[in-house]
Amino acid sequence: MRQTGRYEMDMCSGPILSRVLMFSVPLMLTSVLQLLFNAADIVVVGRYAGPTALAAVGSTGALINLIVNVLMGMSIGTSVLVARYYGANSPKDVSETVHTSIAISFFGGILFGAGGVLICRPMLEIMGTPEEVIDQAALYMRIYFSGLPVIAVYSFGSAVLRAVGDTRRPLYFLTIAGVVNVLLNLLCVIVLKMGVAGVALPTVLSQAVAAGLVVWCLLHSDSSIRLQLRRVRVYGGKMREIVKIGLPAGIQGSVFSISNVVIQSSVNSFGSMVMAANSAAANLEGFVYVIMNSFYQAALTFTSQNLGAKKPKRIRRILFCCLGMVTTFGLAMGLGVYFAGGTLLRIYSTDPEVIKWGLIRLSFVGAPYFICGIMDTMVGMMRGLGYSVTPMIVSMVGVVGVRMGWICTVFAASHTLQTLYVSYPVSWGITAAVHLGCFIVAYGKIMKGRSGHLTAEGS
Repeated sequence: MRQTGRYEMDMCSGPILSRVLMFSVPLMLTSVLQLLFNAADIVVVGRYAGPTALAAVGSTGALINLIVNVLMGMSIGTSVLVARYYGANSPKDVSETVHTSIAISFFGGILFGAGGVLICRPMLEIMGTPEEVIDQAALYMRIYFSGLPVIAVYSFGSAVLRAVGDTRRPLYFLTIAGVVNVLLNLLCVIVLKMGVAGVALPTVLSQAVAAGLVVWCLLHSDSSIRLQLRRVRVYGGKMREIVKIGLPAGIQGSVFSISNVVIQSSVNSFGSMVMAANSAAANLEGFVYVIMNSFYQAALTFTSQNLGAKKPKRIRRILFCCLGMVTTFGLAMGLGVYFAGGTLLRIYSTDPEVIKWGLIRLSFVGAPYFICGIMDTMVGMMRGLGYSVTPMIVSMVGVVGVRMGWICTVFAASHTLQTLYVSYPVSWGITAAVHLGCFIVAYGKIMKGRSGHLTAEGS
């Protein structure tokens, strides 16, 4: 067995199920904490600044993701590369990937953050954001984008830790940052009456705390992921590999966000009450999503390490394990949120209209959310094998294409929220089936020895 540090994990030998759970559970808790920060933003602003402020904060998510997903997608390239080189026991390659990733995150954060500040208001206008909401939404986005460099550093640094199996320390760091976020939320919104700015600033400051702790962790690591500030630079070969794997993932995320922006625009047409309900329900669904997403991360990392270690036979067992877990957790959480929806939505707003419309979304999107988890897990398996362009194309056609077509045809003919929300599970199911077929083909090539070395497209 490979020697690992205290927090690192050997994914290339031993039982798979127990190690997938050891990897995934801290990641679940970390993601839930992250969502609790966002929920704290929404709950505080909804309770103490009113429905208009709640709609302003909630309506920015799709547009923020549209702008930052290309940058954040690069962190997937970091995870795949670090895991591959770690599995292959190549410390020099691991180190160069780490230092390149930190450079990309910081300078990319500055570039994308500046762009977001400049275009957020025009984009909100294009989306048809109501007049009573748009000023506050633009303010929230400008503050968020100003903090993008530290948000990106945290994302990339955490990707490095996950790639070597360390999902515990990001949990500890985010717990500390979470306390900072909640306390500052209460101070800025309730005491200082800062409105949406009072939830945006604490979000950025808490992420700065988390980023600082991750950097400190990397600086003091005793393994190949150790960060040395004087060596932070772009290593050309590693940059190209990160871009080959991460850029398609980022483009996919941004194109997904385009479909979500279109859906958000359709939601906006129903008025601010429906917008507030949609924001609250989507936030609840986010808890289900991040639980399932931990198995996407496990599929990606375990697959990449085992391919680097030239142990492809374990990959099929990883697939079955991750699919079983994501289905079990997704069904339990999705149905749980749906059946408890009335109570949970009252945390965000006590307005009966908000609760009514929120329950409609939960019935069509939250309950069948496990299908989305299956789809994402298949994407993780493909990216772990080094395929990034293929899942990007499949996802763009299967999810974005289906949703856009649905809005232009079915929703146009029947202009109801129920019709709009059905586009989610339909697109997930179609895309998951195609991803499974692509994986069978790709895995067959590896087992036949036609794809013995990992590249950006696995062949």
